[in-house]
Amino acid sequence: MTPVSRRLAWREIDWRAHQRREKIEGRWLNLIDIGSGPALLFVHGLAGCWQNWLENIAFFADEYRVIAVDLPGFGESEMPARPITISGYARTLEALCDTLELDSVRVVGNSMGGFVAAELTIRSPVRVEGLCLVAAAGLSVEHARADRSRGVRHRIENLLFFYIAWLATRFPALALRPRVRRWMLGLVVAHPEELPGPLIAEQVRGIAKPGFDPALEALTRYPIRDRLGEIACPTLIVWGDEDRLVPLSDAAEFEWLIAGSRKITYPDTGHAPMLERPERFNADLREFLEQARRPVSSGAPDT
Repeated sequence: MTPVSRRLAWREIDWRAHQRREKIEGRWLNLIDIGSGPALLFVHGLAGCWQNWLENIAFFADEYRVIAVDLPGFGESEMPARPITISGYARTLEALCDTLELDSVRVVGNSMGGFVAAELTIRSPVRVEGLCLVAAAGLSVEHARADRSRGVRHRIENLLFFYIAWLATRFPALALRPRVRRWMLGLVVAHPEELPGPLIAEQVRGIAKPGFDPALEALTRYPIRDRLGEIACPTLIVWGDEDRLVPLSDAAEFEWLIAGSRKITYPDTGHAPMLERPERFNADLREFLEQARRPVSSGAPDT
């Protein structure tokens, strides 16, 4: 099987057969629930959706019960009844785990999803048995509010971004054009042109959703740095060295603040290692999950 066909294996799955909606805190939450075994929960980032994990869900569904959720206000999930907050998102995931009767879970979060996953781990230390932070937000983002000019510029960029994204969601072929692809994904991945076209078409489903602005505001209002030391479960930190959204220095800080954690850096990779380097990411995550199930002594050095 060629690398290309492996990357498109997710297209062979009837995702609708594994899609479900659960009413959590009075609002409908959209999720994928596939496979059997230990529970593995994937949490997307800002402007994301469960499809951000397409390359990974199919890989792990043979060994795990994989759950990939659309956070409230994103994907096909309703906006929450209460204002969006990081702690509120973690509370929603706790309630989801209760509904699905998951006493233990391993959590993987990208960007804002990593922030939420860390908060969930702190809130539910008995339930969360392993944590993987993929280019997680939560550290340097706390300083964003101090730069007002940057905030104004960001809002203008958002308006343009949302306009192009709105067109792309209604005309999927537009997302495949090289210039549009670079404009939409250039800040997120290092080489948008290398991603398969069908995969890109799925990613735009999470763009231009009502949760974006309040979630962005929530990111800058909730400090978590001083509480990261409470995380005691095995933790893997994965980062791209070309991340333009969350600096690589944050990876080292997460590693320093979370005792016993292990950091892996991917070369020539941006903010979405699970999409850009799926084969390596899946292998690294699988090894981590196996080690988390069978505790070993000291971790391997950074690569």
